[in-house]
Amino acid sequence: MQMQSFDTPPPGQRLWNLAAGWLNRFLPGHRQLRMRQCEDANILLIAATNRADSLDPALLRPGRFDRRLEFEVPAKAGRRDLIDHFLSRKVHAPDLDRDELRDQLAGQTFGATPVMIEHLFDEALVLGLKGGRDGLSWADVQQARLTASVGLANPVGYTDRERRSVATHEAGHATVAHLAGTRRLEVLSIVKRKGSLGLLAHGDLDEVYTRTRKELVDLVDIALGGLCAEELFFGSAGTGPGFDLAYATRIGAEIVGSCGMAGSLVSLAAVQRGALNDENLVGRVLSDPAARPQLDALLEESKRRVMGLLTANRHHVEALRDALLARDELVGEEIADVFATAAPPVLDDLRVERRSGADRRSSRRTAGS
Repeated sequence: MQMQSFDTPPPGQRLWNLAAGWLNRFLPGHRQLRMRQCEDANILLIAATNRADSLDPALLRPGRFDRRLEFEVPAKAGRRDLIDHFLSRKVHAPDLDRDELRDQLAGQTFGATPVMIEHLFDEALVLGLKGGRDGLSWADVQQARLTASVGLANPVGYTDRERRSVATHEAGHATVAHLAGTRRLEVLSIVKRKGSLGLLAHGDLDEVYTRTRKELVDLVDIALGGLCAEELFFGSAGTGPGFDLAYATRIGAEIVGSCGMAGSLVSLAAVQRGALNDENLVGRVLSDPAARPQLDALLEESKRRVMGLLTANRHHVEALRDALLARDELVGEEIADVFATAAPPVLDDLRVERRSGADRRSSRRTAGS
């Protein structure tokens, strides 16, 4: 965008002044033609961009633009209003008129812009029409979310062994997430999408901007649920948990190297760029002789805890696995229904982070006093 000569007088005024100046050379002073002056006007210049990082720094110097406004993505209340607005313009199933489902969708679309939410409903409506329905349904919206975040479904012919292994893996993730009590289970699938043979989509119960240590550890536990389920049911794990281990390592590195939640208050995130060979936090933690053993111990402790949970709640893993083998995908309440029909979960002290002996003794003294 160029704004050259935007303050130049209009063509008519320039032409008059040019002619008047030429004639005034031949006229006496008291007969001179008046030159037309620009009228004073308040001009408000407004500019907008979604690429602020690419702007010329000269545009942002003091005195160029008096005020800069940054528009963030809408919060949950704003997303709920957008959902109501867009659904009022699209044919949808009666279930989407339920407030609890609309509130749930507002929570699921954390970080979404208005255009992204509108596109979500457009994609869901296409899925509904392709399915022979008159409008979009809750299941269509969830499928559209998966398409937008993970990719189009690409059903492939698994062997019986692979199909059972993938179902067991995803059931392990879902069981740990359910027992954690801090996650909302949204979609559980064994349908291939991009590089994923199956997936568990889960989110926060409430819209949060910070996390406790317990919540971060829960994410590590959930990531290791698939690995532990495979080892529990088949004796060893395959290549499927590779991405899960990478995710668990990233979260563990944040706990150890950035948040001061593993015994040391030193933050490796404070290291300036170029001070170490690896600029990312995971590289710094793995290259640090003190932090790497802490990360490894955290992951090993998580695996031990998850293996205990899944061993005690093997019946939940089996129930989810069988449901996935029968239906390929479970959405929202369908996952909850499987847990509801199974035997009650077994929650032992493996789910609770172990405290030091001094803490336990202090707790007993407080209880006895």
